[in-house]
Amino acid sequence: MCYIKEEIEKAVKSKGYLWFEGTKDYDVNIVGVRNSIVGDKVTNLFDDCLTISYRVDGKWQFHCWKATTDPGTKGVKQFGNKAGVARLVEGQYRGSHIIRLHGGKYEALGQNKPVKVYRDANRDMVYDEKLIQEGVFGINIHKAGADSTYVENWSEGCQVFKKSADFEEFMKICRKAKDIHGNSFTYTLIESSDIKK
Repeated sequence: MCYIKEEIEKAVKSKGYLWFEGTKDYDVNIVGVRNSIVGDKVTNLFDDCLTISYRVDGKWQFHCWKATTDPGTKGVKQFGNKAGVARLVEGQYRGSHIIRLHGGKYEALGQNKPVKVYRDANRDMVYDEKLIQEGVFGINIHKAGADSTYVENWSEGCQVFKKSADFEEFMKICRKAKDIHGNSFTYTLIESSDIKK
């Protein structure tokens, strides 16, 4: 499932979140859409979307890519944090990310300010939403493989692109945004059920 810019904008505004209107070029809106249909089950699939909306020369540009906003099977079963695997809480996180190295390997959007995550420690393949922690946990926006089929431990809370080529296109836009607006990016996570057709 993918969306159009107007659907994303309407959903973001309906939640009372800020929408960057694009008075300057590359004033980006980075919005993840979690697939509400699957509920709290671990699918281990890239069944969510990452979107970006921005203007260039006054014209809106929009991209929607396959991604995951949820940890995969290996992440859920083999997490390293004793509190449990992280799953980002829906919301808007102002200035939460910057361009920096992910795992010391390649440029991505790295978490730079606190976000809220659910913690799930029972490994039962159902996402729990009882315990919430807030902090800087390395909830980055990065890529999986060339075209990954399963999430596994590509995500233990991170927002992850299915295809590396899509991620490279995303980062190209983010680098242009950084040159104009500085190294600070807001990330917004909504549910697909927030989008009214």
